[in-house]
Amino acid sequence: MTGPLAGTMTSTVRRVAVFIGILFVALIVNLNVIQVGQANQYRNDNRNSRTIIEEYDHERGPILVVTNPVARSVATKDRLKYLRTYDGGPSYAPSTGFYSIVYGRTGIERAENDILTGKDARLFTRSVQDLLTGKEKRGGAVQLTINPAAQKAAYDGLTSKGLKGAVVALEPSTGRILAIASSPSFDPNALSAHDTNAVRAAYEKLNSDPNQPMLNRPLARTYAPGSVFKVVTTAAALSSGKYTPDTVIPAPASIPLPGTSITLSNLGNRPCKGGSVTLTEALEVSCNTAFAQVGMAVGDDALRAQAEKFGFGSTFQVPMTAATSVFPPNLNQAQTAQAAIGQFDVRTTALQMAMVAAAVANQGVVMSPYLVDQLLAPDLSVLERSQPKEFGRAVTPDIAKQITDMMVNVVDNGTGKPGQIPGVKVAGKTGTAQTSPGKPPNAWFISFADANDAKVAVAVVIEGGGDPGDEVTGGRLAAPVAKAVMEAVLR
Repeated sequence: MTGPLAGTMTSTVRRVAVFIGILFVALIVNLNVIQVGQANQYRNDNRNSRTIIEEYDHERGPILVVTNPVARSVATKDRLKYLRTYDGGPSYAPSTGFYSIVYGRTGIERAENDILTGKDARLFTRSVQDLLTGKEKRGGAVQLTINPAAQKAAYDGLTSKGLKGAVVALEPSTGRILAIASSPSFDPNALSAHDTNAVRAAYEKLNSDPNQPMLNRPLARTYAPGSVFKVVTTAAALSSGKYTPDTVIPAPASIPLPGTSITLSNLGNRPCKGGSVTLTEALEVSCNTAFAQVGMAVGDDALRAQAEKFGFGSTFQVPMTAATSVFPPNLNQAQTAQAAIGQFDVRTTALQMAMVAAAVANQGVVMSPYLVDQLLAPDLSVLERSQPKEFGRAVTPDIAKQITDMMVNVVDNGTGKPGQIPGVKVAGKTGTAQTSPGKPPNAWFISFADANDAKVAVAVVIEGGGDPGDEVTGGRLAAPVAKAVMEAVLR
């Protein structure tokens, strides 16, 4: 064929060929992106049940506390060769998470899946050797930083009295997580069974429970900190140069909040210690009106900057991702007064408040928290050992010492007396935090010991455990739990 029609057809064929070529190139690029670039993402996706089923063909490595497995795999005789079991049960669930053929992985089971399955690149040579020698492939092990005595004290302290809440204990000098407890909790064994109908029933029951047993309260839930935030306000005040521990502050029964018709009051609408207090005394009796005035004097920018130096506004991977604690932006004077006592829109995790206590104990240096101590090969040789990392400096060593002395005074003479340990100097701060109208507030206690050379810092929050405006309940309910955890580490 010749002429204009032939030319038109040739042009059309050329365009179609080019278009098909573009589609072919796009297909090749897409396959490479999926099979190479996104391979890990799809392999670790909880919805990829085929991958999880394949993982049951070999022994998954254990999760260890010291040398004891709190999660391990045992051989079976059914179609799935191994069953994941949790010797740590509900106590360790916030750390281990669960491993389920139906619902995938959570917690350490998810965060360290490549090590536990043996797919980590550092285990490749060993896997090849096992293949060549006919040995069955095994996963590596994850050793946690948990102190078993502290973990037991934390979990028992909550559950023995039916308390709902969270506990986090840290080693101040390193950021090692020594205990992480949530109540109510759940038994991961119910979700790791091979009977899929039973697993679904257990999961639905847990998810429908209004007490949210599957919620990782120490890491995932944020709370109003209430008066334990006064430690941060104290740090901002001392760092501003406008205050010393002996600065006298008016402490009337109530003060008007600027630009509003609202007044902010102390417990029982009474003045603190006759109507004026030093900053040390204000922390001792947790005086709202004094700290509200301090907060307004230093300003919301200084409070926010100080909170951020402790870790507010940052995201921490422990390796699970913790919720971000927040000090709200753009506050007016009234809002600043409320935020200075841990109310308004200030929100924090139990982990973050443990970091505040730990930073004061560590001469003002904030350490990044971590839960994994070592990653181990199947023969338990060390692949990687975690190293402590500084997050930053919250306050100078001198100011940290001043706050320590003030927190010791809270425990020796103030609202924190239930946290006392015979023969040990304990530094602490109580708190209650309003949640919503008509509901009892949350009760808090943060602390560290020994105050002169701290080995442990603890944050305890009890949901709905406080009496409105009563700081004593933070000491009465939360402090004994913290005390038991501190004693477990120190003994």
